[in-house]
Amino acid sequence: MQKDLTSLSALNWDDLKFFLEVARTRKASSAAKRLGVDYTTVSRRISSLEGALGTLLFEKSRTNGFVLTTEGQRLLGYAEAIESTLHMACEQVSGSGVALSGHVRMGCTEGFGSFFVTPQLSHFVDAWPAISVDILPLPHFISLSKREADIVIALERPEHGPYVCCKLCDYRLRLYATQDYLDHHAPIRKVSDLANHPFISYVDDLAFSSELLYLANLIPNAHAHLRSTSVIAQYTAALQGRGLAILPCFLAAQDPRLITVLPGEVEITRQFWMYCREDLRKLKRITLLWDYIREVTEANAPLLMGDSREMRFAED
Repeated sequence: MQKDLTSLSALNWDDLKFFLEVARTRKASSAAKRLGVDYTTVSRRISSLEGALGTLLFEKSRTNGFVLTTEGQRLLGYAEAIESTLHMACEQVSGSGVALSGHVRMGCTEGFGSFFVTPQLSHFVDAWPAISVDILPLPHFISLSKREADIVIALERPEHGPYVCCKLCDYRLRLYATQDYLDHHAPIRKVSDLANHPFISYVDDLAFSSELLYLANLIPNAHAHLRSTSVIAQYTAALQGRGLAILPCFLAAQDPRLITVLPGEVEITRQFWMYCREDLRKLKRITLLWDYIREVTEANAPLLMGDSREMRFAED
């Protein structure tokens, strides 16, 4: 019993903050950057925590960085629970002005994040200046378990995990081309005419979700002469008038330079899912942003489904 009391008295609770950042980033240098300190401070704090607990929390690898040991994995769950409890405690004991402040990080797919979420969030931070928001529009999976984001908007619903999840919306993709492309290539009157046209599409074996691999199923024998892991790169390439591209309506419909090809015949419907960790969902700033995104997404159903070219905002 005395040993446990000695260990507890020697524990610096602030060291858990350093432990969490290293566990999530796997790099002391990355953790240092996120915490605003230098590398040696992070290393010293981790050593201090390991000394207080009398156990090794990380194994260092040249290829994988800081990897949690079995004991480190056990501590991670407790440390995250402590972190969440502190967030909740601060909101419960603070006034409403303090509660509606803080920082939120939102991760989402590249196209939706860049062309829909970012414009909407610029209005959100105007309405709630005490809340700062990081937007991460990335063409790859974003991990909540590593706390890369507080809220994620993704193409697929998470299969498991301590998450609160909702279907955010349906959205539609259509086939687009520039007028210049259509003027200088064979006419497209029916789907079979597409066989002789070049496409711009995804790199199949590098796509981060199977939901993106729709070209071959929609248009058999389609030839993609230019491929990219980025939907924004595909959009930019399509604007050069050298090929056809299947693009989300929320992206392409806002650009008058792109024209829908075979509307009603070539189109796909997909979904976006929004989720966050259960322990964060009750935080007021998370709830506020969560509800805001749901509201503006619902208001923009015509844009998302390709029935409008105009984006609406909460104050409209």
